[in-house]
Amino acid sequence: MQKIKVIIWGFGAMGRGMAKMLLMKKGVEITGICDLNPAYKDQNFLDILEVKSDHPAVKIDTNIDQVLGKQAADVVLLCTDSFVKGAFDKIKKVVSHKMNCISTAEEMAYPYASESELASQIDHLAKAFGVTVLGTGINPGFIMDLLVVALTGTMVDVEHIEAKRVNSLSPFGPAVMHEQGVGISLGEYHKRIMDQSLAGHVGFRESITMIADALGVKLDEFKQQMEPIVTTVDRKSPYGEAKAGTLAGINMTGQGLVNGSVFIDMYHPQQIEPEMEGTQTGDYINLKGTPNIHMSITPEVNGGIGTIAMCVNMIPHVINAKPGLKTMIDLPVPRAILGDMRDMIEK
Repeated sequence: MQKIKVIIWGFGAMGRGMAKMLLMKKGVEITGICDLNPAYKDQNFLDILEVKSDHPAVKIDTNIDQVLGKQAADVVLLCTDSFVKGAFDKIKKVVSHKMNCISTAEEMAYPYASESELASQIDHLAKAFGVTVLGTGINPGFIMDLLVVALTGTMVDVEHIEAKRVNSLSPFGPAVMHEQGVGISLGEYHKRIMDQSLAGHVGFRESITMIADALGVKLDEFKQQMEPIVTTVDRKSPYGEAKAGTLAGINMTGQGLVNGSVFIDMYHPQQIEPEMEGTQTGDYINLKGTPNIHMSITPEVNGGIGTIAMCVNMIPHVINAKPGLKTMIDLPVPRAILGDMRDMIEK
């Protein structure tokens, strides 16, 4: 069997990380890369990564039509956008070339929650062209939703769900820094709240709806709140900087209500370099029911590495899946692939 062929669309922090991970895997090869950065055009991706490898040279192209049209690939890793509306046309283009697609867009983790009409269109398109589309990442996609769902499988009944992720934004690129308002003043924060241009964490609606649907529970209402995290010291990450008195990140909370009461609680303070002011990262899930379950992971599962690994490790599951739009509750559980990736492909 030929190696699994992968195209990467978007060569920012996540795309480059996925390329590095793919170089470590057996039975897979990168056949195309697209990124709009003019400095990357016609550069061998190995030179951009500054790694030595016997992998064939692949020149980065700024024209996705050229990349998709050169040769067929088994899957495209779409490392752009956070919202379904932004990713839709790109997914449509990938699917029309009869290629499977894995998107890092947060809303794509459960697009039915916020964009049901577009989600339905994606599903129909994927089925029409015989391919599969999946949105995934560390969160949403795993920590605050799929892992919660899996833990409830050991319970007789569930009365209340609490998921908390205290994490560092430092591994993520400029797009996330902008969404989280890193480095802006409090005045700018309030201005962006008023004109609805500050996203904060994208994914609470998706995670809460995924959990509820997986458990067969109908939500009455979804709520979320946002508060600024103002740093008292200067902080700097690879892709963001926050001077003292500006925002280091955003504290998000969200709730899913059933029968007028909160059934799902979510807490997600995230910021660059949290340790600089004594904040220790971690992932926590508390489930009230029979039996009660308390899970703690400290420090947090690294957001950058986790997102990269989730996308790469789901490649065989996406290739094997029936055509259509899938979510993480539709596919086999993610796992590290230590052998030849081709061995996981169903003949």
